[in-house]
Amino acid sequence: MASKFSEEDFSCPVCCELFTDPVLLHCSHSVCKVCLQKFWETKGSRECPVCRRKSSMERPPTNLALKNLCETFLQERNPRSSSASETVCSLHSEKLKLFCLDDQQPVCWVCRDSKIHTNHKFCPIDEASTDCKEELKTALKPLQEKLKIFKDCKLNWSQTAEHIKIQAQHAERQIKEEFEKLHQVLRDEEAARIAALREEEEQKSQMMKEKIEKLSRDISSLSDTIRGVEEQMRAEDVWFLQNYKAIVKRAQCTLQHPEELSGTLIHVAKHLDNLKFRVWEKMQDAVQYSKNLSFFL
Repeated sequence: MASKFSEEDFSCPVCCELFTDPVLLHCSHSVCKVCLQKFWETKGSRECPVCRRKSSMERPPTNLALKNLCETFLQERNPRSSSASETVCSLHSEKLKLFCLDDQQPVCWVCRDSKIHTNHKFCPIDEASTDCKEELKTALKPLQEKLKIFKDCKLNWSQTAEHIKIQAQHAERQIKEEFEKLHQVLRDEEAARIAALREEEEQKSQMMKEKIEKLSRDISSLSDTIRGVEEQMRAEDVWFLQNYKAIVKRAQCTLQHPEELSGTLIHVAKHLDNLKFRVWEKMQDAVQYSKNLSFFL
């Protein structure tokens, strides 16, 4: 039924907004309760703001029929208005059109004139939302820069991990070439050297794996934080400002920069330096053992 009317049919003649708690005068005109009280205070006499007829009632009754029609009209016009309580002052049932810069919260015009906001500074809700979003954009820049650092670091560490594998493969090939020249006598030494190399590779690869996994978690956490803050920044202004303190707190990053890599590469020299000399000594022992064995035979 309300859909047959226009918004003008449900507008207060004083504030020109949809009726909020309309009251009915003897002259049959309806006015928002707060608008009427403010009009009477300014005028200094009780009269209808529309026809100027004197009113004998100090507290006119609520026009329940009109109030219900306004609520129905508002719900039909915007199905989401059922949650309008989020955009209306819980104390005065007025629209939250101002933002208190001192308390960092949306308020209505009645709140502005109340004692609790004495000497406070205010600005329009849309300006406050724009300013706060700009502050959040600035707050997000360090997070975005840190995210780039983390991603670059992960790429570098991944390349380091791949280089470790390449090192291991190259060293293994060199070790095999040296031991192949010594044939079967040297195969035990070859196996020992490869085992030592692979043990070091495993240790350092595991270390890199753990570092990269932690970095991935940090990147995921930063990405979730940025994505969450950006989604909340796209929310309706009043909801956004009501949760602004929590959003700012969420945008603060406590993660430390990735640590510098040190001692992560394989100690190739340890596996290759003086290899022939050490193996030659073992060959001599093996040859000497063979000679002694031949003597007894």
